[in-house]
Amino acid sequence: MPDGQLVRRFPVPDSRLIDNAYWDIDRSENGTDTEKLFLGDHNRLPKPWDVATCTEPDLRRDVWDWYDRVVIWFNHEYVWDPAAGMVPPCWPLHPHLVHEIGVIADQRRRIEMATNANALEEWHRYAVPAFLERLQKRAKQHCDDHHQPWPARTRFAHHLARDQANPRVEAFEADVNSQQRMEGEPGRPKLLLVDESGDLVDPETGQVL
Repeated sequence: MPDGQLVRRFPVPDSRLIDNAYWDIDRSENGTDTEKLFLGDHNRLPKPWDVATCTEPDLRRDVWDWYDRVVIWFNHEYVWDPAAGMVPPCWPLHPHLVHEIGVIADQRRRIEMATNANALEEWHRYAVPAFLERLQKRAKQHCDDHHQPWPARTRFAHHLARDQANPRVEAFEADVNSQQRMEGEPGRPKLLLVDESGDLVDPETGQVL
């Protein structure tokens, strides 16, 4: 930080690839029909707030670099007491933090384009406290000195074990089969009306049967 500078400015993305990704997302919502068609499947567009969607290597590298600068900025500007919650240096090894940081970074980037302080006040009031609270609950103090292995790894492996996975698959199949059987069964008797002359009338269409 330069001498005398008391606060740091938020590190907006300085990557052409990230800028292009955001531009494509904007065009997918606000572009012309031709632009929307040119983009192809909009669900497959890379979203910089979700690094998992950024599959192009150079873009993904730039997103990681941006996240890292955001974390450094956040820890400096918003964490006074480390006990209140500080993003650990091993945050890339914590998927739950990666997802959180992407959202925090994107929200704060949008605030840079705001024309008043309302969005920033909302960010301070809700986003930051909620993020720090979740950080405390999930990371706790496991990585204060050095990165700790994933505490839930044993239970997660148990969840994927064949003796646990097979009953889930069987339950899914039984549920699907129950729906197929219901579709093949005769429908419930249809209600009919009788008019004054004794003719049957379809109550939905009014057709005399």
